[in-house]
Amino acid sequence: MGYTVEMMLDDPRAEFIAPAGLDTPLSRALGLSVSGGQVRWWTEAQTGQSFARIAPEGGPLKLRFTFDGKPTAYPEAIFRPSSSRYTRAAASLLAEVADLGTGPSQIARAVAQKFDYGHPDKRFYDGHDDSLPALGCDRAAGSCVDINMYFLAALRAAGVEAGYIAGAFFPAEKGDWCRDGHCWIVTRTAEGVQEWDIAHHLKMGTRDIAPGLNPKPGFRAALSHSLGLTMPGGGMIKLLAEPVLAEAPHRYVPTRMIRLQHPDIPAGPLRPQLDSVMP
Repeated sequence: MGYTVEMMLDDPRAEFIAPAGLDTPLSRALGLSVSGGQVRWWTEAQTGQSFARIAPEGGPLKLRFTFDGKPTAYPEAIFRPSSSRYTRAAASLLAEVADLGTGPSQIARAVAQKFDYGHPDKRFYDGHDDSLPALGCDRAAGSCVDINMYFLAALRAAGVEAGYIAGAFFPAEKGDWCRDGHCWIVTRTAEGVQEWDIAHHLKMGTRDIAPGLNPKPGFRAALSHSLGLTMPGGGMIKLLAEPVLAEAPHRYVPTRMIRLQHPDIPAGPLRPQLDSVMP
């Protein structure tokens, strides 16, 4: 069944980059439409993804991602490792993750023991401009971005086909809206294609990791994939879920609202205060 995801932005007063939606086993992406800005399309060099460069026309902007609800395969490029400071494992990290396990379930549970969910001022890879370092014996604080970066490196070091997905997550308690992006991991093994979200498990107080949404119910919409994306002009960003400014340092564009329109998902009981002024 088809659905749409809408992002409402204040006028960023500068050109910005946005994803276009991603094919997944849940649904096929039909593309991005924009009101309040002029769009030019370009192709990211390493992954082949099409992204939009948007010039604001003044006033509020709305990005509308459309999905038809028809299951399709993830793009093959998701499982092809790209080399960047966000995916390249240092020798110390390779030695560390060699002891985490072999299959996705075993590795996921081991990675969960190495993190507490949080948004620290200093991330475990800050100051390492060429590769991802080992964590060592201490448990690190990390967001979904940080945890999945380490998880992806561990999976690939173990020879597991894996990719990094960025998009939006609509928690069940909010229903049809959220305010920021989210990311998760997908693996492809003899057991099939599976999604993993260690961060959600940690937020819900468990390190007993299983594939899928559990234990945090909600709805995911995938918008792009991979880490270390090369921007026009040669700059690099970690990932692209929410729009970023086109020029370095590629800061995030403030998002007033992300709204889901899905026939099976009603409006949630919690409503944001700014809902009445949304276009």
